[in-house]
Amino acid sequence: MKFFVLTKRRLTMLGVFLIGCAAAGVLTGVCVKLDRTETPVAQAASTQRQVPIYCVDTQEKKIAISFDAAWGNEQTDDLIDILDDYNVKTTFFVVGDWAEKYPESVKALSDAGHEVCNHSNTHPHMPQLTRAQQTEELQCCNEKIAAITGQTPKLFRPPYGDYSNDVLESAKSCGMYTIQWDVDSLDWKNPTVEQMVERVTSKVQNGSIVLFHNGAENTPQALPLILQQLQSDGYTIVPVSELIYKDGYHIDATGKQIPETE
Repeated sequence: MKFFVLTKRRLTMLGVFLIGCAAAGVLTGVCVKLDRTETPVAQAASTQRQVPIYCVDTQEKKIAISFDAAWGNEQTDDLIDILDDYNVKTTFFVVGDWAEKYPESVKALSDAGHEVCNHSNTHPHMPQLTRAQQTEELQCCNEKIAAITGQTPKLFRPPYGDYSNDVLESAKSCGMYTIQWDVDSLDWKNPTVEQMVERVTSKVQNGSIVLFHNGAENTPQALPLILQQLQSDGYTIVPVSELIYKDGYHIDATGKQIPETE
């Protein structure tokens, strides 16, 4: 049996030749090996796209506010003070390298009653990593947080909001829920205080998860106004882990976590 390495041009010529041979009744056992440097024919597996938790289906006027911490730390103490003024507990998703650089802030957040959760170890695009690398990112971050707070995180937020089925499966294998958001303050774009307040308060609804960042320029000025308005509107603000369902639920295509009915 002979093997032929075929380019596109040769494949076209071979096709003509094989058709002719078949028509002439002279085609015998020929095994063809395609050149993988040429355009290969890929067959993707049909796998249903998984979705993380963006918000929660609830009749209660209950929401969660969250902060991502990956780089700067100038405003963390101010945010703790503001949240304390309004008796609000939230969830901070911190990068492992950030926790290692600012352990005193991680401890201050935990001591103030806020959740300190996993935002990866080095802030990579998680889908670009292997499953083993994804698990390492999650576990290393968890270990750094647990060493400071005594608590191992159960919530994970992918950097850049970038996820895949593999990322969700890696988090699940570590016993973690993957959390996104349905209301983005866009504070990282430095909108005005008024723009940020309007954006957040107009988009929040029952079960919302709001995204802020600990290093955005105008967040400390906007946050008190946002908290005042949300509380005035009757919303109870809780950490993410107190908002989501831990079992007996499904997640629809929009990322809404919905409890199963009897």
